This record gives sequence, C-alpha cells and structure tokens, in this order.
Amino acid sequence: MTRTVLERFHGRILGAGSSSGLRLVVGDWWASPLGAFTDVMVATPDDRRVLLAPDDDVAQYVAATYSFDEVRVGPVTLQADDDVWRLDAGPLRCTIGLGERTAIGRLLRPVPERVGRSRAFAHLADPIARRLLPGVRTVGSAGGGRREYYGAHDQRRVTALSGTWSGQGLGDLAPVTPPPRFGFSSTPASPSLTRVTTTVERGVETA
Repeated sequence: MTRTVLERFHGRILGAGSSSGLRLVVGDWWASPLGAFTDVMVATPDDRRVLLAPDDDVAQYVAATYSFDEVRVGPVTLQADDDVWRLDAGPLRCTIGLGERTAIGRLLRPVPERVGRSRAFAHLADPIARRLLPGVRTVGSAGGGRREYYGAHDQRRVTALSGTWSGQGLGDLAPVTPPPRFGFSSTPASPSLTRVTTTVERGVETA
C-alpha cells in the first residue's frame, strides 16, 4: 500500500551564471526533513551537471529528485551576510554580491506566506511564471515519481560573482544560460536570490 507524504523545504535558492560558462544553483535550507543544509548544483561549460552535497543523506535525496552526471559529497560551507555570500564547496569557491529587491520580489512580498507555500497557489502561479520567466515552472514532475511545487516569497538581484572552479577562474557574472537542466524547472536567467518553500510530494510504501 502506498500513502502520499508532503515534504517541505524552507529556504532560498540562488542562481547565477559566469562568463566562463559555468552556471550554479545554490540551495540554502534552514528547515527541511533533512535538517538545515546547503547544497550546490553546478553546470560546467561543457554541460556536465554536478551535485555538491554536504552528506550522503542530502546527496541521495537530491539525486533522486533531480538529474546529475556526477555527485560529490563533502563539506559545503556558506557564510551568508546581508549583501554578500561566501561559498566553499569542494572544487567551487566563490563570492557572490547581492543587490536590491526585484520587481517580482515586490509583487511577492505582500502575499501571506501560508498562501504562497500552498500547492494551490503554485498551480495558479505556474502560467504566470512561464510567461514572465521563460523556463521557470512552479509545478512539475520530479525524479522517482515525485511531484514538486515551488512557492516563492521574495527575490533579490545577484550583482556580482567571482571565484574558481577546480582552480580555474569563473570570470564575471553572467545570465544563467543555457538552462542547466537539473529538473523540470530552470532558475531564472537573470541572476537572483529567491526565498522559497519547496514542497515534494511522493509516495511511501507502507506495510
């Protein structure tokens, strides 16, 4: 017998591209079924998709939900100040500058959080997200027969990026193009930090 469970991840997602062609998506989660953690999804210039996960539990869960060519487990350290993030995650070391709230962030802020994180709101927001942010979806099918819902609550601009990947310079901040193809939805092409609640709906076998 299978029952449906809902697993909620509360945190923020940062997406940024670089002039070297590397694109990254950082998930910083302060509350989740796996506890608090930070993980990084990297798309290299030759479109190899790499997951940088802090432990085996996170690696297994995220790899079962999204698509990767390689999974690396090791320390992922994020120092997140108001205007700058400093990330150290195995082969990736970078500093990311943050700016003002975006127009989309101003639209999202007045929405009560309990409404914004609901699956019904995700369904309502999906056609709007598709129109305003090409490639972005708020509802879709994930790996392992899972269904995923994104509820956005706020958004800020990413204004700068510097650092290295495997010792090679990242170059300057650039749009997140082409889309990195980790899952059914892409991060916005314009580099941004979005506060979100992600809901994963999955079936669990019971005795």
